[in-house]
Amino acid sequence: MDGFFLTNQPYCNLQYNTFMIQNNFVRSKVLLAFGIVLLLPVLSYLLVKGYSDDAVQMPPRYYADTIVNKIVDGKNIADTLWHQVKDISLTNQLGDVISLSSISNKVVVVNFFFTRCPSICPGMTKSMKRMQDMMKSPNDRIKEIDTSLVHFLSISIDPDRDSPTVLKQYADKYGVDHTRWWMVTGNKQMIYDFGIQELKLGIIDGNGKDTLFDHSPKFVLLDKDRVVRGYYNGLDSAQILKLTQDIVFLSLERDKKKPSVIIRQLKNLWPLFVVIIIAVLFFVITSIRANNKYKV
Repeated sequence: MDGFFLTNQPYCNLQYNTFMIQNNFVRSKVLLAFGIVLLLPVLSYLLVKGYSDDAVQMPPRYYADTIVNKIVDGKNIADTLWHQVKDISLTNQLGDVISLSSISNKVVVVNFFFTRCPSICPGMTKSMKRMQDMMKSPNDRIKEIDTSLVHFLSISIDPDRDSPTVLKQYADKYGVDHTRWWMVTGNKQMIYDFGIQELKLGIIDGNGKDTLFDHSPKFVLLDKDRVVRGYYNGLDSAQILKLTQDIVFLSLERDKKKPSVIIRQLKNLWPLFVVIIIAVLFFVITSIRANNKYKV
């Protein structure tokens, strides 16, 4: 028997060495998979965050109110506080009293018009109508702009003659969706102050004479914080296309005061990561014990 063991000792050593090589290889693969499971979500987030900042050219902000300098981690950082346009109370074509604060968590497209306008207003209204028609309802996947992203607001610069009834007739003529697009009237002084001081648009009172009224053909884009993010010629189809794109970009813009959606999703997945870690550790420990048992 002693001769048998001596004779077969090289074979046993070879078998043991082969087992150890295979076992170490398996453990290395398991540890590699373990590392990938832990690092892949983090690396993916860093890559997405790093490249997404420059992937899309976001609409700029207009009209800084002030710049606040603060020290963060020993570094002087300038934080710009952008002008938020003041709220305004108006009456829409349905006779409802509304305000900008009535439009929550949406970007807003604003323009000025009046129903008796003999020149640019019909063209601007048709452009707004085209954007309205591009929007989709929750069950419509064909169209381009989700209705939950944007609200349209057309403000009359002739409120003395543009009553809610007149606005309703005008809106119906152009096929306005009353839930998505408000045509509004109100106090003339408030409207003119809002247009000139808050939106920085030129408006001239015609004092009842249609041809003497004057206003900008621009559409103004406001983000969810009521900060001006762009001006677009309402009579230029290329500008309207750019506006629709910027609406989508702004709707996806993350609120810096809220946690990242990706980070929030990773936090929601932490139980799965814990289960995977425990399973991998269990496999490694079992392999080590089997290896020690084999040695004995």
